[in-house]
Amino acid sequence: MSEKKYIMALDSGTTGVRTIIWDEHGQMIGDQAKEFTQIYPKPGWVEHNAEEILESQLWTARKAIEKAGITPADIRAIGITNQRESAVLWDKATGKPLYNSICWQSRQTADIIEGWAAQGLTEEIKDKTGLVIDAYFSASKIPFVFDVVPGSRQRAEAGEIAFGTIDTWLLWNLTGGKTHATDYSNASRSMVFNIRTKQWDVELCQKMDIPMALLPDVRDSNGDYGVTDESIFGVAIPIRGVAGDQQSALFGQACFTPGMAKNTFGTAGVYMMNTGDQLLFKDGLTTTIAWGLDGKISYALEGVIFVSGATIQWLRDELKLIHSSADTEWYGFQVPDTGGVYLVPAFVGLCAPYWDMYARGIIVGLTRGSNRNHLIRAGLESLAYQTKDIINAVIADGSIEVSELRVDGGAVANNLLCQFQADLLGVPVIRPTIIEMTALGAAYLAGLGSGLWSSTDDIAGQWGVDRRFEPEMTQERREALYQGWQAAVELSRGWAKKVSV
Repeated sequence: MSEKKYIMALDSGTTGVRTIIWDEHGQMIGDQAKEFTQIYPKPGWVEHNAEEILESQLWTARKAIEKAGITPADIRAIGITNQRESAVLWDKATGKPLYNSICWQSRQTADIIEGWAAQGLTEEIKDKTGLVIDAYFSASKIPFVFDVVPGSRQRAEAGEIAFGTIDTWLLWNLTGGKTHATDYSNASRSMVFNIRTKQWDVELCQKMDIPMALLPDVRDSNGDYGVTDESIFGVAIPIRGVAGDQQSALFGQACFTPGMAKNTFGTAGVYMMNTGDQLLFKDGLTTTIAWGLDGKISYALEGVIFVSGATIQWLRDELKLIHSSADTEWYGFQVPDTGGVYLVPAFVGLCAPYWDMYARGIIVGLTRGSNRNHLIRAGLESLAYQTKDIINAVIADGSIEVSELRVDGGAVANNLLCQFQADLLGVPVIRPTIIEMTALGAAYLAGLGSGLWSSTDDIAGQWGVDRRFEPEMTQERREALYQGWQAAVELSRGWAKKVSV
């Protein structure tokens, strides 16, 4: 295996999948992406076809290998990163899903969450899992499927049904049903994994009526996840890295030291800070596991924005205001500001630090002079405002100082966004040379797991800066803009409960 120097990263996102082939220097030599269908059965519900996700991922893998000009036999190991809280249940015998994968964005389990809150589980969940009780996390999706698929609960109790986030679904299929597992980072986003004991919590599972027989094994993020079935690529390729997309991006950004942080502008927006072996709790934020590496757990403090880059997709796909996501920079620069327009993209509620399942998206501040450019710019700026909401929660008690922000994700190719983010925060925003950090992090984990790299020091040496954005806005202007944003957010709060249409 020593001559094999290529790692294949499978990046299974919320709106699409991607495969990237990386060399031993952390350079991309082949990639392929593909979007998959978004299913909206009811307002606030978001689902995916798990089989379409699998088929799309395998298609991109084969295309990426072809583009890299290598063969599957040249690949040393595979790393997987994924949308974390989206969940699927499937029949172990047939491999067929019982129901669509329920997306992390979906609000369809809000009633189940309210029932658990009424049982008094809120504080127990916070203490044991580090999470806020919310439909975002994967646990509530299990009883939802039980309720809509007759006999599924009994079959799950009998050990005939498997549950998993998308990494687990991919692992099961890649290994021909031999591996039913996940890593610590994904497990910690379920709302039933105890981040103190590092095990599935028996008491929570009992109180939520979740059969433990359907839960996957939990392993190190650079652990051994078996090999691919030879029928898929023609050879058996070791799978040696798994991590949820945000933890994977933190790893790719080389944030290995406690206090180091990043913000990913993907479909969702996520701020994450490495806290090492310390469990750190902040109001409105979640405490989670960053990764398990060679038997050692690292924790993280996290703030999630449900709709970040997805706002740009909404401007493109639903409003038809732009042809491509990159257009937002050009249109945004056509006006000096939004003209007082704010777009709050609470399409599926608000996440950190508000945690309002019933908030809905709004556009405010429109005047007769408002035009397409103002609305596009307002959509772009909403990504930065939501990030400021998170960082304000991080620094609220004065115990943590944020002196800079490392950013990644597709949206940070947008110079207007990066500059406005620096202006709004009043600290430098640093864009690395490689912005596809989720896939790179998965590759690094698989590389460590397979011995391509010997330590995180090897990885840290590969991180480089593309551009540093310094704040230019006055404090007075910054505060005035943010005050307007906060007023707009307040108007969006609880909307779904105020109006029934």
